[in-house]
Amino acid sequence: MSLYNFKKIMVVPPAKAFIDIMLSKTQRKTPTVVHKHYKISRIRAFYMRKVKYTQQNFHDRLTQIIQDFPKLDDVHPFYADLMNVLYDKDHYKLALGQLNTARHLIDTVAKDYVRLLKFGDSLYRCKQLKKAALGRMATIMKRQASNLTYLEEVRQHLSRLPSIDPYTRTVIVCGFPNVGKSSFLNKVTRADVDVQPYAFTTKSLYVGHMDYKYLRWQVIDTPGILDHPLEERNVIEMQAITAMAHLRACIMYVMDVSEQCGHSIEEQAKLFDSIKPLFANKPLVLVLNKTDVLKFDELPADKQQIIEALSEDREVIPILEMSTATEEGVMEVKVEACERLLGYRVDQKLKTKKLDGVLNRLHVAMPEKRDGVERPACIPETVLAARAANAEKLAKRQRKLEKEIEQEMGDEYTLDLKKNYTTIPEEERYDVIPEFLNGVNIADYIDADIFEKLEELEREEGLRMDSGFYEPPPLNMDETLQEIREMAKQIRLRRFQLKDARKLAQKSGRPIMPRHKQAMVRVRKADDLRKTMENLGLDMSGTEDTNFAKNQVSVKRSVVPAVGGPKTPKKDRESSAVWKATGLPLKRKTPRNELGIKDVMLKAKAKVMAKHDIAKRVTKMSRKGEADRHIPDLKPKHLFAGKRGTGKTDRR
Repeated sequence: MSLYNFKKIMVVPPAKAFIDIMLSKTQRKTPTVVHKHYKISRIRAFYMRKVKYTQQNFHDRLTQIIQDFPKLDDVHPFYADLMNVLYDKDHYKLALGQLNTARHLIDTVAKDYVRLLKFGDSLYRCKQLKKAALGRMATIMKRQASNLTYLEEVRQHLSRLPSIDPYTRTVIVCGFPNVGKSSFLNKVTRADVDVQPYAFTTKSLYVGHMDYKYLRWQVIDTPGILDHPLEERNVIEMQAITAMAHLRACIMYVMDVSEQCGHSIEEQAKLFDSIKPLFANKPLVLVLNKTDVLKFDELPADKQQIIEALSEDREVIPILEMSTATEEGVMEVKVEACERLLGYRVDQKLKTKKLDGVLNRLHVAMPEKRDGVERPACIPETVLAARAANAEKLAKRQRKLEKEIEQEMGDEYTLDLKKNYTTIPEEERYDVIPEFLNGVNIADYIDADIFEKLEELEREEGLRMDSGFYEPPPLNMDETLQEIREMAKQIRLRRFQLKDARKLAQKSGRPIMPRHKQAMVRVRKADDLRKTMENLGLDMSGTEDTNFAKNQVSVKRSVVPAVGGPKTPKKDRESSAVWKATGLPLKRKTPRNELGIKDVMLKAKAKVMAKHDIAKRVTKMSRKGEADRHIPDLKPKHLFAGKRGTGKTDRR
């Protein structure tokens, strides 16, 4: 397991996409309609909820980004130095710090505007405050565009880094460029590193894994290093230096004795001396590669002495030869490196106090001779007899077991179970049988007599078809039933016609009169008035010949229209008067909102469009509508009262 899994870091979106994601989430997850019957307290809560929800989304996403990226103080020193080499530690910390500051600023903005929204006195003002709050949050995030872009590049590069475990058994391969480091990694592990005949093919760390003594080992292929001061080394070389400095591993220093890499043996020895402080307290193996071209014994004496001078003691620093082209000596180098690292790790563990505590709890009992009699190891006679009987059984058995065949054939053995299917003809023995065919499980249909049963079923089916078993019975429909069905058909048709007519009437916009009787016209008479007054206890004697002038006028006014129906509207009275006087109909000016409208349906459609247009201007564009109260005081108390700091108050 690696110390840190960089592939789980969430994608960092660019600033514009970041803002779009947050605002669209607010629009989707919070209510979006304010109705005209809402109280001002409900309108305030409506907009406060939007501001708080947006702030929480920004806060959560920024927190996740900050926590996903590794903190250089918490990770292993190898990762901390590697990230400093690749991305510059100061720039990385600055980007994360500015995101943290942006998160605090967004929280402050939301807090301030929620406080202002508590005193919002109209829909217009609440909406403008919400708009200002979301706008300031978006502006804060726009200023983080460069940091977000940088962190996304860092995330992509981190996800491509190999998973290196700093605590496991590790072999680091180092040396000049093009000496055969990647070729060795490809031979001993399953890694597939690009190998080319030119320098700096490997530009980053590559990791491969191998098995030795039932243990898992990681082999790290480092980029080539050139011999110059540490300050002049580039990013590619510094990755190798970082790995050698921080990882507890066995170092394999590879040298090209044929000098085909473009560097002489003297230069390679000089590089070994310059980076030797990095090998302190680590097992080291000196490997001479490309011996298929030139062996160590064939080198001139002075060059042999240079190489031998690198290894002061062959027991401490062994010198091994190999050729990755012919694979000669590759396994020996692998075994030597692994054995040296195992011994080093055991020595390190023996020096700790933990091992002493374990040894103190162990007691190994050694048996002592009691009577001077030798008791050598022996096999009991019963076991020998059982083995002999078993051997006789094996000899009598005609067929060999698969296990015995496997032991005889070795690596050439392949398991073949179908060779024992003696009941199946040999040409059909290896046919592929599908598990499912035409949607049914074949195992459900395995039957020895299936063909006979199928023939019997087909015969029964033929007899049924011949006897007319599947023909439908004749319907005995008398005349009455036919007449009822015809009437039902006509009723159904008439019902559909009425339904369609009703839909057309609704679409045309014509008013539908209620189906109750027309209201009776109220007629007032003198006799009715007299009876009403008498019922109230008033003496109306002697009023039979009295003329109630006002009542008669009102009766006339109320009675006359009743002859022809309801009261005539003013427009109709005017048009009828013009008709009687001139013989021509009265020409009226068309209302402005009906100009150019052909029929009633277009008139209704125009009304709906006008209504939507007004609603759009008032609600969506935040313009002042009829429902917004006009407050002439542009500086209400909550904006200019209280403790003041330095500066003028006319801009507050």
